[in-house]
Amino acid sequence: MKRLTLSVATVLAGVLSARKIRQRVQLSRAKHRSLAGHSRMARRMARQVANYHFVGDEFFAADGAPDDVVAQRRAGFDALSALYRQRFARTAAYTGDAADAIPDVRFTGSYRVPFQFSPVVREHLSAGSFYCAASGVMLTDLDGNEFYDLTGSYGVNLLGVDAYRALTDAGIAATRDLGPTLAGLHPVVADNVRRLQAISGLDAVSFHMSGTEAVMQAVRLARYHTGRSHLVRFAGAYHGWWDDVQPGVGNPVAAERTYTLADMSERSLAVLASRKDIACVLVNPLQALHPNRNAPGDSTLVSRRAGAKTDRAAYGDWLRRLQDTCRKAGIVLIMDEIFTGFRLAPRGACEYFGGIRPDMVTYGKTLGGGLPVGVLCGRADLMKRYRDDRPADICFARGTFNSHPYVMGAMDAFLRRMETAEGQALYDGMNEAWNERAASLNARLDAEGLPVAIGNLGTIWTVNFLEPGRYHWMLQYYLRAEGLALSWVGTGRFIFSLAYGDGDFAEVANRFMAAARAMQRDGWWWRPRGDAGKALRHRLMREMLRSRFRKG
Repeated sequence: MKRLTLSVATVLAGVLSARKIRQRVQLSRAKHRSLAGHSRMARRMARQVANYHFVGDEFFAADGAPDDVVAQRRAGFDALSALYRQRFARTAAYTGDAADAIPDVRFTGSYRVPFQFSPVVREHLSAGSFYCAASGVMLTDLDGNEFYDLTGSYGVNLLGVDAYRALTDAGIAATRDLGPTLAGLHPVVADNVRRLQAISGLDAVSFHMSGTEAVMQAVRLARYHTGRSHLVRFAGAYHGWWDDVQPGVGNPVAAERTYTLADMSERSLAVLASRKDIACVLVNPLQALHPNRNAPGDSTLVSRRAGAKTDRAAYGDWLRRLQDTCRKAGIVLIMDEIFTGFRLAPRGACEYFGGIRPDMVTYGKTLGGGLPVGVLCGRADLMKRYRDDRPADICFARGTFNSHPYVMGAMDAFLRRMETAEGQALYDGMNEAWNERAASLNARLDAEGLPVAIGNLGTIWTVNFLEPGRYHWMLQYYLRAEGLALSWVGTGRFIFSLAYGDGDFAEVANRFMAAARAMQRDGWWWRPRGDAGKALRHRLMREMLRSRFRKG
């Protein structure tokens, strides 16, 4: 009898072990093959990259260019450097003085370009981090230079800076009698909730101080109500900077309760359908522009960036299948519309991609009427922070400035504006118009044989580089010289406001063309014969290995 019991136990242990192995294999196969899909491997590899940088002719010949091209590049760089010294002197000096005391300035200044080139670029092409004025679609730096604003305030600036200035003023005026008092809620909060319920199609709303906090609360509530431990994010997607949703490079600790799966993958759906430890799935609709890739930035650009484009029908179909899978598996589906909310359609990406109905949705940025905010909307049962039958079992969340009267007033002004006929008319043909603008610029680039093209999701654009090359990041500096202001990610993301008229856009397109022609003229797009991508990858690998294992 004892032997029989042991045999049964052994068989059961074997069955359980085999089941775990199958689940482990299934999970591994559902990850994207890139480093974006393997956060632990990405972190390990990042720690092995030793610092090195180019000096002298090395800076201009990192791709093996011949002497005549090196001379061509040096001449172009020297001319651009002289222009920067003359035109941006005060802004650059102010930025340099602030860099040590403001870590963000030091970080963004260092990571605008690949690290090998950064010291020389910082010395000769300081882009500057300060502006003193904004009006219409223009920014003015400390030297009095005017730029077309392509930064979009990281997504906040949908309507245009003048509109947000008016909304903020109106919001503060409406709540002035209560002022910055946090004893309770201003009545406009109830109006905001009513409107957000209608927009999201969900029951309850909570307000937070940032988009990151709104996502944190969504995940916390999903775990609380499901009793499950893990969240799922998709490869390359950004959901804020806290540990669980940024498990790879940039996070000093491993995210033990996060699965990073491949976007638009049947294998990922199979994992969601079979595992019992998944509380929620996070979706950032921006990934429709570049599925399974990290947000594009020039600091990571070492060869080429191509293929960013939006297949609206395919991504919408994926979201519907993902929604159905989550519902059947009891997994909370969270749409992170911090960036895309109100930018693609009145109901954001949920509407744009075909009537997606998540269990929770987060908003932020433009919704604040120009002031910082994060918003979480969700089903009533998921938003509840306590249990009726267990009074000590709560899911606490709070923030001192949540529902700040000035922010709520600005939000009320924004939502009222969007309810008007004028606000609704903004969406009439909006995406089609921006798609046509991208197509028109692409046609001009193609006609002149310039190796760049635009990919876009409405007003959100990225520059695709059609050929391999180690100097694509230089384009951002030519663009600035032409009077186009970019964020610190360079050509990875342009964000237009709806204040751009046809004339404004035509001027931006002309300046973009001028910058691209200058890049071509100065030799930065030279490439070796044969398989240039393979040659550049091998060259880069040799550099890194030599730097990693060099003695002394």
